[in-house]
Amino acid sequence: MSTPIRFHLDESMPTGVAYGLRKRDRDCTISKEVSLVSATDQEQLAYATLDKRVLISRDQDFLVLASQSNDHAGIIHWRQKTHFGQLVKDIDALTIDKAAEDLAGQVYFL
Repeated sequence: MSTPIRFHLDESMPTGVAYGLRKRDRDCTISKEVSLVSATDQEQLAYATLDKRVLISRDQDFLVLASQSNDHAGIIHWRQKTHFGQLVKDIDALTIDKAAEDLAGQVYFL
């Protein structure tokens, strides 16, 4: 049985992305909701990894962390080349037919 994909957005992400994902019935947390405001990148990634959530960020520091270890639930890096509404659609398209296990240890650029 496949595990549904869950997401965590760090502070760099617009809350509208979380709203859009939730509107599509996606499980999504933001830093403020889980007491990670002003947390380090390592703390954000540790939370997402422990809670088996794909981290979504536009912070390039996560790319450095991902290059050091693939022990995470997945990272989606938003390159900010599209409006965040399009990002939500792109995340949905990327993950609609996948399970959490498919994204583990991977980095995606949207």
